[in-house]
Amino acid sequence: MPQPIQAVEFTPEHGETPQCESHCPVHLNQIRQLQPEMLPLERAQQMAEFFGALADPTRLRLLSVLATQELCVCDLATALKMSESAVSHQLRVLRSQRLVKYRKEGRNVHYSLADSHVINLYREATEHLDEAD
Repeated sequence: MPQPIQAVEFTPEHGETPQCESHCPVHLNQIRQLQPEMLPLERAQQMAEFFGALADPTRLRLLSVLATQELCVCDLATALKMSESAVSHQLRVLRSQRLVKYRKEGRNVHYSLADSHVINLYREATEHLDEAD
């Protein structure tokens, strides 16, 4: 796990402008104004884990299929040409981040995207990638 960035305390001498390690001037007033807007470290960690769940091609392919319809594990495995256990493992990761939900029907488990936020996130990412440079 990455180590958190250590805060740097600037204590300029009277009348001096504080400087960072690369000797550029530090604009303390701007920094003070930005700090309430900065993402808290704990929330940043949660978001990193969330995006980490999306940082896998197999999981993204699962989302692409589930963006069209609900499917059972065996259909997902067939569509992705993977074993059911491998698909189940990836779905477990997606479930842990509340990206997919499931419902049981007898012995079968059917998966779908968790909510409209997930489909919107998926669509926004694909639209962004489809934009011309």
